[in-house]
Amino acid sequence: MTATVEPTTASTTHSTLTAALARSVPSTHFRLPEPSSRPVSTRPTKPHQARRYLRGYLRTLFLIDFLVIAVAVGVAQVGRFGWASTERIVGNSVSLLTYGTVSVVLIVGWLAMLHLQDAYDGRLSGHGVQEYRAMFAASVWLFSLLAITSFAFNIEFARGYVMIAFPLGTLLLLVGRWCARRWLVRQRELGYLSDRVLLVGDHADLSPLITALHRTPSAGYNVLGACIDDAPGIRIGGVPVVGGCSDVVVRAMDMDVDVVAVSSSSGLGSEGLRRLGWALEGTDIDLVVAPGIMDVAGPRVMTRPVQGLPLIHVEAPTFVGPQLVFKRTVDRIGAAIGLLLLAPVLAVIALLIVLDDRGPVFFSQERMGRDGRPFKLVKFRSMATDAEARLAQLMAGNEGSGPLFKLKEDPRVTRIGAFIRKYSLDELPQLINVVRGEMSLVGPRPPLPREVAEYEDATHRRLLVKPGMTGLWQISGRSDLSWEEAVRLDLYYVENWTPLLDLMILWRTVRVVTSPDKAGAY
Repeated sequence: MTATVEPTTASTTHSTLTAALARSVPSTHFRLPEPSSRPVSTRPTKPHQARRYLRGYLRTLFLIDFLVIAVAVGVAQVGRFGWASTERIVGNSVSLLTYGTVSVVLIVGWLAMLHLQDAYDGRLSGHGVQEYRAMFAASVWLFSLLAITSFAFNIEFARGYVMIAFPLGTLLLLVGRWCARRWLVRQRELGYLSDRVLLVGDHADLSPLITALHRTPSAGYNVLGACIDDAPGIRIGGVPVVGGCSDVVVRAMDMDVDVVAVSSSSGLGSEGLRRLGWALEGTDIDLVVAPGIMDVAGPRVMTRPVQGLPLIHVEAPTFVGPQLVFKRTVDRIGAAIGLLLLAPVLAVIALLIVLDDRGPVFFSQERMGRDGRPFKLVKFRSMATDAEARLAQLMAGNEGSGPLFKLKEDPRVTRIGAFIRKYSLDELPQLINVVRGEMSLVGPRPPLPREVAEYEDATHRRLLVKPGMTGLWQISGRSDLSWEEAVRLDLYYVENWTPLLDLMILWRTVRVVTSPDKAGAY
């Protein structure tokens, strides 16, 4: 949280904060740093101020955006008018600016619109879809204003120029940002370019919060310590406990953190949380509040302030309606096209399986679909023909968790089977199940009947949607995941499905299957 403060000395600021806190409700007291400690910033700060460590990265983003926009606009002008064009736009039958000048104005306007859409807000960098949404929204707004201006003042923009610049520029912006994010995510996975975070809350609620932050390094939160009152002097989730809730301000400054994250269960209360915000004013330390709502995605959450109280509206997940019709249509059409395009690959794999051991090409197994309806899942056979009969002999060596059976070195897997499993080629015939309407391209993992028999009540929610050829489990570790983690990912998908999430999963699936060493495929 940042705020504008008058320039002053650290000692004066310390005294002012102490007096302000003393006038507050006395139920929660914060220890403030001594004047000799890290000084409170004496410079006016700005909302959405970029992290110090991200300023170079954000400047690079701006340069990339400038270059790709210039390329798109340049291609549009040359493609429409040629290299030596002196064409002018016409308004009310009067020649106005040349398209060269228009191109310069368009580049500047595009960059300005990106700024207005917070495309360079460091808090959005590296994780989530907000960054991409800002890029797309900036392009749409810019060309909407261009269309409105053209209509209102009867300006005749060349349609070909606009029809090249808009889609090409938007595509190049998204690709450029994706490439930059890949680099940033790799840095964060190595422990660099992340916020230094101090957590505040109760032991029970901080544990899942720490797990979630560690599980998503791309979000850029590096947890350094925790301040809790109910378990002092211990480590929680691998993070040291550095003090109690009253020590937050002192520890935050001593540890030079960027973010103080408070769980909804912290003992601060509403007044204490407000006073903590006051104490952090002018320090360049953001205050983040983590509500006690787990695994709920942004599209289902809306914040509505009422008399200064932020109410969080959580929409119920929907499993019917136009989006579901759209998903089913895309599934069947996409699967049909996939079968046609992949026909030569499927034929080669089938031939290799036959030549390997003269056995059948396909393996059919009963799985449980939507609402617990059984169906026959089709795969390329990757195991010996007596694999099912030998299962009981191998159960003692099961390396899977929960009701799953997995062996890294399963003796039933054939030579060709090991190869097609490594690259997930054995799952391609499931496109037939998608065309039939039994499966989806994206969804929870299709479970066996014996697995469903062991489900807990909450786990049955996996059956509210069709199982998928790929899903969050596929792009997050597959066989290397624990049972609990696989269930959590499937339930997250069921609760938060959107077409954009499906598109993201399909894109990442391609990357995962082409990097089998990281995919947990065996």
